[in-house]
Amino acid sequence: MEIAQLLEGKQWWWVGVNWGTRQGLAVLSSRDTHTERIYTLNILKFLAQHMSPEKVTVTVRLVRSFEHRNFKSVVYHDVNVNQTVQEFLNVLQNDLSSKPGLPPPFKKYTYDTLKIIHQAHGAKTNDLVVSLDNDDQLVLKEASTLKEAGVAHETELACFKREDYEKFKKNPVVLW
Repeated sequence: MEIAQLLEGKQWWWVGVNWGTRQGLAVLSSRDTHTERIYTLNILKFLAQHMSPEKVTVTVRLVRSFEHRNFKSVVYHDVNVNQTVQEFLNVLQNDLSSKPGLPPPFKKYTYDTLKIIHQAHGAKTNDLVVSLDNDDQLVLKEASTLKEAGVAHETELACFKREDYEKFKKNPVVLW
């Protein structure tokens, strides 16, 4: 019986979570009143089958000014991690010009670089805009895919102009 058919028209109840296995086992159960059969559904397996690992949610922090700490975060759902960094930057540029609720200075600015700020369940930096460390590991190379660059579900990326970043890195003075 297919999982979608199991879910339809049944009343499910929570059984529990067993983290003894490597993947964990979250279980829902239901009793079919006609056949008196009890169905068990591994939620994690169900989600793995029905949610594409190639599509992730990414938060992009648009940095307009490092000196003034002027940035705006935008969330993108269903981002294909098999596209190149350059393709994603092009998608961002095209989308930002028509994004409602985004101030005009952010819409008209030219962004050319992406850097990983934070990954899900990882440590965050104390820098308010973007960390100035580990550029060789965290700055995404344009020719690589997002997946190869280390972008996973719920990754936070900084999007900025490389020239402004290098200038701020030489003299990291905040003007406010």
